[in-house]
Amino acid sequence: MRLKSVCVFCGSNPGVDPIYVQAARSLGTAIASRGMALVYGGGRVGLMGAIAEAVLGVGGKVIGVIPEALKRRELAFEAATELHVVDTMHERKQQMADLSDGFIAMPGGFGTFEEFCEVITWAQLGVHSKPCGLLNVKGYYDHLLALFDHAVAEQLLQKRNRSIVLTESAPDALLDAMTRYEAPAVEKWLTSEKT
Repeated sequence: MRLKSVCVFCGSNPGVDPIYVQAARSLGTAIASRGMALVYGGGRVGLMGAIAEAVLGVGGKVIGVIPEALKRRELAFEAATELHVVDTMHERKQQMADLSDGFIAMPGGFGTFEEFCEVITWAQLGVHSKPCGLLNVKGYYDHLLALFDHAVAEQLLQKRNRSIVLTESAPDALLDAMTRYEAPAVEKWLTSEKT
């Protein structure tokens, strides 16, 4: 799969360990070095700011999407190649999805979790066939991955849909996996006979 742009969901805080900021910078550099554009939440603080600065620092393209209400709170990254200011969070997520050929979640909080789980759900339902990856820095997502595996074991998540979530701890390995990704066939879960 040819990825021209990658959406990265990540925290507006830097986290307690400097490794998170280092990983954001490494991912930004890896994205730009492959000629891909970064699509992200448009902030200039925390991990969002670190990845955007890294992409621009090596001559890459940064596309930010931020709601008007968060523009001041998250301190919009005015240096972005493109900065789209939208009205709502729903518009933000839709525009980020429309502008992207794949999705990566770095460490973050509730917003990051929610955004990533939404694009996974869209992939599961066949709304898109774009790769979805977790950059599992310092095992940050180990517990979430264990929850996904538990859902499979409990037969509440189909194994083929669990395979939608790509996971690597290094940016280049994750981008390579995303480039090789082939979406699973989408089948109807329920039929009228089963309901």
